Amino acid sequence: MHDQDKDLPLREDLARLNRLLEALLLEQEGAEVVDEIRAIPGGAQRHDAEADALVERLSPATTTALVRACGLYSQLFNIAEDLHHARRRRAHQRAGSAPQRGSLSRALASLHENGVDFASLNAALQDASVSAVLTAHPTEVQRQSVLDGHRAVRKFLQQLSSPDITPEEETEVEAKLQRVIHTLWQTTEIRPFKMTVADEIENGVAYHPLSFFQAIPALYERLGRQMRELWGQDAAIPSFLRVGSWIGGDRDGNPNVDAGVLRHAITRQAEVAFKHYFYELAGLYRELSLSSRHIRVSPAVAALAAVSPDAAISRREEPYRLALATIEGRLSATAAKLGLPLRGRWTAGDAYPDTDALQADLAALRDSLAANGSALLVYGRLGKLARAVDVFGFYLMPLDLRQHAEKHAGVVGELFAHANLEHYAALDEAARVRVLLRELATPRLLYSPFLSYSADSEKELAIFREAALVQQQFGQGAIAQCIISNCASVSDILALALLAKESGLLRLDGGVPSISLNLVPLFETIADLDASAAIMQQLFALPWYQQLLKSRGSVQEVMLGYSDSNKDGGYLTSQWELYQAEQRLVRVFDAAGVKMRLFHGRGGSVGRGGGPSYEAIMAQPAGTVVGRIRITEQGEIITAKFADPDNATRNLEALVAATLEATLSQGSQQDTDESVLAELSGHAYRTYRALVESDGFMQYFMEATPISAIAKLNIGSRPASRKALASIKDLRAIPWVFSWSQSRVMLPGWYGFGSAVSAYLAAHGNDAGLAQLQALYRQSPFFQVMLSNMEQVLAKADLQIARRYAALVGDDALADRLFGGLQAEFDKTLAAFFAITGQDKLLQGNPTLARSLDTRLPYLDALNLLQVKLLQRLRQEPDDEAALYAIHLTINGISAGLRNSG
Repeated sequence: MHDQDKDLPLREDLARLNRLLEALLLEQEGAEVVDEIRAIPGGAQRHDAEADALVERLSPATTTALVRACGLYSQLFNIAEDLHHARRRRAHQRAGSAPQRGSLSRALASLHENGVDFASLNAALQDASVSAVLTAHPTEVQRQSVLDGHRAVRKFLQQLSSPDITPEEETEVEAKLQRVIHTLWQTTEIRPFKMTVADEIENGVAYHPLSFFQAIPALYERLGRQMRELWGQDAAIPSFLRVGSWIGGDRDGNPNVDAGVLRHAITRQAEVAFKHYFYELAGLYRELSLSSRHIRVSPAVAALAAVSPDAAISRREEPYRLALATIEGRLSATAAKLGLPLRGRWTAGDAYPDTDALQADLAALRDSLAANGSALLVYGRLGKLARAVDVFGFYLMPLDLRQHAEKHAGVVGELFAHANLEHYAALDEAARVRVLLRELATPRLLYSPFLSYSADSEKELAIFREAALVQQQFGQGAIAQCIISNCASVSDILALALLAKESGLLRLDGGVPSISLNLVPLFETIADLDASAAIMQQLFALPWYQQLLKSRGSVQEVMLGYSDSNKDGGYLTSQWELYQAEQRLVRVFDAAGVKMRLFHGRGGSVGRGGGPSYEAIMAQPAGTVVGRIRITEQGEIITAKFADPDNATRNLEALVAATLEATLSQGSQQDTDESVLAELSGHAYRTYRALVESDGFMQYFMEATPISAIAKLNIGSRPASRKALASIKDLRAIPWVFSWSQSRVMLPGWYGFGSAVSAYLAAHGNDAGLAQLQALYRQSPFFQVMLSNMEQVLAKADLQIARRYAALVGDDALADRLFGGLQAEFDKTLAAFFAITGQDKLLQGNPTLARSLDTRLPYLDALNLLQVKLLQRLRQEPDDEAALYAIHLTINGISAGLRNSG
């Protein structure tokens, strides 16, 4: 009974939402839609004649209304669930329960109990670098207007659950909730326009005022307080945790990003940062009303007050307010110097040359308060503002540049040709390295303003020149990484270094090279992952590159691609190849005396490396974290993790907790039998490649998923593929995964595992082989996390629904053959999972997710059935705009129901 009682607030919220939704639908759409919605929880899951009747009896208008209703149900139920999770966490905290796994409290307590001393922890923090990087990869199908409505729903549900609410207040708040739901119903869910990079930039910066400005300074404050409580010492904690971005700097496959877009991204980011600083300074001005009749101030504060632009008589005896006006005036001058269209209340003074100068003034306030009887005031708004300036600088978040290696090579080739040097494209790898090192060793530039270059080369070079200018104006941290997609050789890295030299990002001082950003190879395919350690070993063997690394503190970042490796080799092989690549890289870096920072290019779905971040980091091979890690966050996952301060704090806290534990925990983090996994991977790879290379596979994919409709959905600024589709290698990983998710096959998250286990058991004996796999599952965090993530995918997959999508394929024989193979592999995978884990049902150890799916799946299933019907209609009438619109609504709803579909 107790277990049921703790979910009572959730059931009450769901009942309230259901009542309000039914009232809305009855008023707006009539009884037919309400009756169909009421029938869904019992009817849509059976996939029988009754389900067929559901889609056959509906008119086009009713179909669209029902699609919208199912989608809105899914979205609102998600909000209620998220709120309930937050409510349960707070209840545990109030009850004094043990800290949850993944929390900072538990991580620090564990480290303290295991004998980690303060000096070791402090040293790890001084060398730490943790970053969540927002990318514009398009799986967030919700419009910002809709997301704003969702936040309002959460706020009103929160107010309605307050134990202090009066009946009158409840009536008033429920009316507000009803109005928001009404507005959501009458708001267009589908963008009627193609998103631009500028739109994506706006979406990206929106999360700072929503959550990051509160969550990140609070997290640092909590870390310092808990270290003080456990170890009894204060630590000067550096700003090792940041949020980064690709939006506006990522050109790979996106022709819409140029130097102007890069400038716009940095400017918009800076505007958001400065707006926050002005707001906090105004708050401090209101708070620090301390009078010189009662307090003394330091000479530094007195000096700031003496030149204050605040001439009000009432402020003559308030030195801190006078000093704050001086700071705000100088910050206004800084905004003007940077070309930002905003100012504070005061605008007099010299611009700050950098954030260090601003920090010095804030430190003067802090030191004066501490030294003159007002130390308590240091830890409030002033401390958080100082931390914010340290974290966000003048640029809000570091912006990464990214481009495909072939593009860099093309520019280098043209520079060589115009300078009458070698035919770069015709050189082998050894020759490319030799000529690149020759050019990198001389300050002479290859580019000439008196020659004409191709538009592509001019565009690329302009990006790098703009990046150099941005660093000069906003600080080097504004653009700190340059990523090479599809990096496959040492020359790919040196080619980027040459472009950096051409634009002033790389300089030679007395022949010694230094560079103001990190050159980051991205190893994406199975072959590239396999070659990654050898490439880095060859790179580190170059004396010139070793010199260059010293200018970056001997830290080398390497990015690993989860998405393309999965598309290339399937789920199990991708996971294993990534794991092995990390192990090999650790050995190479250790031998070269270089510090490694891994950048994990994960998506939201399991097929693209998704899953809980804490568990993923803790399952990394020993020696791969060492205080430094970056992880991409994208699409709908950004909203799920960071749209409110509580969620943002919890998810960022998990990143920090896992990084500290993985870095400082004693002994190896892994006990993994590599020979078993290598054998499984080999079987899985062959099974996966046999499928994707089989005759008619691309036809099946194009016709048995909504990929064509997804390509027309305005969810991102880049195309779905780099060129015309001939095979899966031409398709971007995101629509590949998104399409299989929509059709409920979820293929990238499980395919090949069942056959791999079957082959392993056949080779080692059923009993002995199974015992080995069960032992591996008990002992290996890597294997546990891989199967746990796969379990979530299997729970969301539905091959009965997928069969209906298969019926859309024009070639019946092809459909039967390929779907039969999918069904057989799915059954094998389920059987293998249960045999290895000992579970008798999915999500046995995750009742929260199981309950969530029980609530959402009926509406999700109905959306899938309606999507199939609409796809049939669209294929019969390709110009049916109403059908396409309704399909896009189903994509929205299914994405919301799955929650991590891309």
